[in-house]
Amino acid sequence: MSYFNPQLTLENEFVKIQPLRESDFETLYAVASDSLIWEQHPNKDRYKREVFEIFFKGAIESGGAFLVFDKQTGEAIGSSRFYDYCEENKSVLIGYTFFARSHWGSKYNPALKNLMIQYAFQFIDSVIFHIGANNIRSQKAIERLGASKIDEIEVKYYGEESKLNFVYEIKKGYWQKS
Repeated sequence: MSYFNPQLTLENEFVKIQPLRESDFETLYAVASDSLIWEQHPNKDRYKREVFEIFFKGAIESGGAFLVFDKQTGEAIGSSRFYDYCEENKSVLIGYTFFARSHWGSKYNPALKNLMIQYAFQFIDSVIFHIGANNIRSQKAIERLGASKIDEIEVKYYGEESKLNFVYEIKKGYWQKS
């Protein structure tokens, strides 16, 4: 019997993801310490070590966080995670994604999201994304993948204040047709 496993290693021609471990902190912080990564994010201070430590602790405790690598170079380039898996609703959220600026506006984010979505749709019917209301860059990126905005909600990030987020969704039936 197969089941949804939020902690596995997956790869395609552009990215490889592996479960995030506590020993990955310095590697991931080296990417996250660039303040420009967070300029449109609801928490603009996440580049600061003490703020990123809270984010990282939440990532580890989520049980679904990944370290993302550039498949060609082997370099760590960011992170993402599965979270809030709901067997009853056959849904999962994908988010908390960020990339080194050297990998923005290219094939890496679509390659990562496609990899995670393809895997998830083997087990569920709906993939949901929470994106900060002011994060236009991420909103456009997820819309290019075929996600539709379905709601606006306050989201409380681990150890942080609530922030307005837009909720996007991709349904399995739409994904299989595209």
